[in-house]
Amino acid sequence: MSGFEGSYMGDASRIGPTTRLECKICWYVYDPAEGDPAYQVPPGTPFAELPDYWACPNCAGDRKQFMVLED
Repeated sequence: MSGFEGSYMGDASRIGPTTRLECKICWYVYDPAEGDPAYQVPPGTPFAELPDYWACPNCAGDRKQFMVLED
């Protein structure tokens, strides 16, 4: 499996329920505490539980393009 530094590389077990992730294309940050109003994802939804059709609401980038943000 190829990937890049900071990527969860499509493996949801690598990220926790409150982990924030950032799109490497447009820098949009998915924060589970906020959810995603564009896709009607309620606050408290972990990145790993986003619907299969979910993509970056800013640039439509694939979820595998997201990088883990270190707090």
